[in-house]
Amino acid sequence: MSAAPDREPLPAIEMPAAEARSANRLTLLWVFSMLALFPTFILLGMTMRGAQSNLLPILPAERFYGILTMHGLGMVGLWFVAAMAGVSDVLRKYVRLHMWVNWTAFLGTVTGVVLLIVVTLIGKYGAGWYFLYPLSVTPNGVWKDWATYIFLLAIALLGVVWTIWSIDALWGIARRYPLPKALGWHYITGGPGPEVPPFIVIVTTSMIANLTGLVSAVVMLALYALELAGVTEVSDALLMKNLLFLFGHLLVNITMYLGVGLVYELLPEYAGRPWKNNRWTAVAWNLVLLLIIIAYFHHLYMDFAQYKIVQLIGQVSSYGVAIPSAVVSVYGTLALTWRARMRWSMASILMYLGIAGWTIGGIGALIDSTIAFNAKFHNTLWVPAHFHTYFLVGLVLMILGAVFHVAEKLSGISENVWRSRLAIILICVGGYGFVMMFYLGGTMSIPRRYAQYHELISVGTVLAGTALLFISLVLTGVFIYIWETGRRCVVAFKNA
Repeated sequence: MSAAPDREPLPAIEMPAAEARSANRLTLLWVFSMLALFPTFILLGMTMRGAQSNLLPILPAERFYGILTMHGLGMVGLWFVAAMAGVSDVLRKYVRLHMWVNWTAFLGTVTGVVLLIVVTLIGKYGAGWYFLYPLSVTPNGVWKDWATYIFLLAIALLGVVWTIWSIDALWGIARRYPLPKALGWHYITGGPGPEVPPFIVIVTTSMIANLTGLVSAVVMLALYALELAGVTEVSDALLMKNLLFLFGHLLVNITMYLGVGLVYELLPEYAGRPWKNNRWTAVAWNLVLLLIIIAYFHHLYMDFAQYKIVQLIGQVSSYGVAIPSAVVSVYGTLALTWRARMRWSMASILMYLGIAGWTIGGIGALIDSTIAFNAKFHNTLWVPAHFHTYFLVGLVLMILGAVFHVAEKLSGISENVWRSRLAIILICVGGYGFVMMFYLGGTMSIPRRYAQYHELISVGTVLAGTALLFISLVLTGVFIYIWETGRRCVVAFKNA
């Protein structure tokens, strides 16, 4: 077998000092927003679990579902933009990005979030973060018509600015690396080409898939607009559901891939050794691009009107997309840290534990994507169980680690070991205890999205109360993290 060709890295991008300061300030503004919204959305979740446990006054159903909608949309959107902001910050080392696009994304996102808060917490819009058709446009007096229009306007605004943001990232990569090189095809074929960091391959894969989902959202919103304008009488419910889940499925998964990409890029700084690209890494992430787009069918197993073949495609592609990316990422993380002179800090520990949580949650998701299991677990608490696992103790830990890395680097203030370890312990112990209550509920067939549990499933009330205690630990750890990270960000912002 012939030896692999030598690959030389492209020269680093040099940013003008003024542009670098502006970029750092914008990154820190994203961080400040994240630090403010994360505990706020946790409190919304605690309010729901508190109501389900009867430890808090019973919420009117319309209020409960408004909070549910804001909590779900808020958390998904928050971690998507946090991951994108982190990726944009790192990408500047390799490619040129347009600052006006990043500012547009920031201002547009802030505006969209404010609109969502108004329509859900004030207007009581409660269709859920899925906002499935036709419920999303059928208030039946629960919320006002204006809330429906403002909600769809907010989703459209967020979709537009995120599309521009994704295109700019992909365009910047394409100008630096031809697309086949950015996808690592020369690693697969053994042909000549530059050294391409695995971070670039992951981001390229993610942006292509993300744009696919955003296009789906555009088509869906166009159908909503035609119906609300009276041009069409009614939309096809199954088509709308497919478009919605293609969009939502890709957005959630791409968010996690961007977090993993940050770990690929930043964890080597703590290991003192590089995370090199190779054939198997390129193969795995190209399989992700091929299969993640069609894996969304696993959300529609209960839709009997779907063709049976697409249901089978959903199961096969779910396994096909999960195993390669997880294997190369977990193996790569272990190989990177094995016998390395690791500098275990808040940043590196959180990123390392984030990979573990992402993998554990992925196993739960893979179980649910198996048709035989899904027949039992569909719409039970197993669904929020795996979702919260790969988010709360997976992606969130990766992002928190990356954010602390930036804060420490820009401020020059070293970490307080005692407080950082306490924050990590509280978040992880509380996080795993919290999701375990969901898993136990799922195995008992307790349904999700219930504002109150019937006496026949009163064990759900006990699980909700126990979960509330665990999430209180998480919130305490988050506040310690905010103190440690926030004060460093303030110093960094002043110095930028």
